[in-house]
Amino acid sequence: MSQSNNELKSKHEQMLDILDEISFSGRNLGILFQTFQDTEIDGRYVSIGGKRMVNFGSCSYLGLEMDNRLIAGAIDAVTRFGTNFSSSRAYLSTPLYEELENNLGKIFGNKVVVTNNSTTGHLANIPMLIGDNDAIIMDVNVHSSVQQAVSLLHDRQIPIEVIRHNKLDILEDRIKTLSIKHDKIWYMSDGVYSMFGDLAPIKELKELLDNYQQLNLYVDDAHGMSWAGENGAGYASSQLRSHERLYLTTSLGKAFGAGGGVLVFPDDKSYHRVRDFGRTLIFSIQIPPPVLGAAIASSKIHLSSDIYMMQKSLQQRIKFFNQTAKMYELPLIRESLSPVMFIGAGKPVVGYNMVRRLMTAGFFVNLSVFPSVSYTNTGLRIPITLHHTNEDIENLLKVVALNLPIALKESGQTMKNLIQYFKLNRS
Repeated sequence: MSQSNNELKSKHEQMLDILDEISFSGRNLGILFQTFQDTEIDGRYVSIGGKRMVNFGSCSYLGLEMDNRLIAGAIDAVTRFGTNFSSSRAYLSTPLYEELENNLGKIFGNKVVVTNNSTTGHLANIPMLIGDNDAIIMDVNVHSSVQQAVSLLHDRQIPIEVIRHNKLDILEDRIKTLSIKHDKIWYMSDGVYSMFGDLAPIKELKELLDNYQQLNLYVDDAHGMSWAGENGAGYASSQLRSHERLYLTTSLGKAFGAGGGVLVFPDDKSYHRVRDFGRTLIFSIQIPPPVLGAAIASSKIHLSSDIYMMQKSLQQRIKFFNQTAKMYELPLIRESLSPVMFIGAGKPVVGYNMVRRLMTAGFFVNLSVFPSVSYTNTGLRIPITLHHTNEDIENLLKVVALNLPIALKESGQTMKNLIQYFKLNRS
């Protein structure tokens, strides 16, 4: 009996077929790879296909990308230093870097290195921090950029394990086992997980740090930056300000309103090792001066009392979203105080249906779909920002509540399917 073509394909080839199907559907429906048509924007609205929509697709949680102080900082920097400074930082940097890193050092209370973005930061950081006799444990949902950097360690035959999400009992068992033969155990997690918006159990992880001297904690808090913590140092810092074995990374390209990544170090040795020899720091061109100028302006806001007013205003919107989603009995997958919301749709076909309905109703929303989430964990990923009003939020959720049952029915699905796919605890 001959095998079908699908059976003859490798898992990788089968995955590529699924990705092709998802990409084709998304492009065909006008959901993916869109370009807004506005000649200028205000942060709240975008125009796509001739229709003006409330933008629920931005991760600029505090709306700082439209702040006049950041814009003025960018203009000042580009006027003084040009559009680009084409040199490796190993040789020469603009003075903007020194000013920004000094300000960020005050925000985090430790030495920092600014990188082009979070991804290049991990690529510089992780290979330099991990020793040949160390072992790595990753949360299954840790950001793809961390996983990408960790993959570089395979050639060094460093043990790499992946454990279930936020399962600290499993983590502790693996620490006990791996510590017998390895010098250091590195646990890698997000502070705020980028898809469902749920939070890492930082305080409980601190207890593990205290109990196991070989444990080191590596946290990517890109989605926790600015909207939480003292001076906006982020969610992870709000739970654990510093620790001799905490290695924090974050992003300046989301709530911070500018661009770049940040590596925070608990000691001079690791700081100098990464800053001086991290590959993407040596072999990459610098962040353009206008972006650094905007970041400096944002850092000054973070070092002022203004940041706390912004944090308070965003928390009000987050609580309103959670309360309203409950009122409409929507399948909000993780309720937390982070600004990343996720309403389950199940299979991609339901998600595509929902996004098209929302766009028709005047709301632009991102669809989280495989491989960002598992195939049946497709959903509406809805970041909340200070650009949104409570009216925007309620109007969006009304439309979701009206259309989700219809989209499920049209795809032969039910709410029971969502409960099963996401393991929701509800009747």
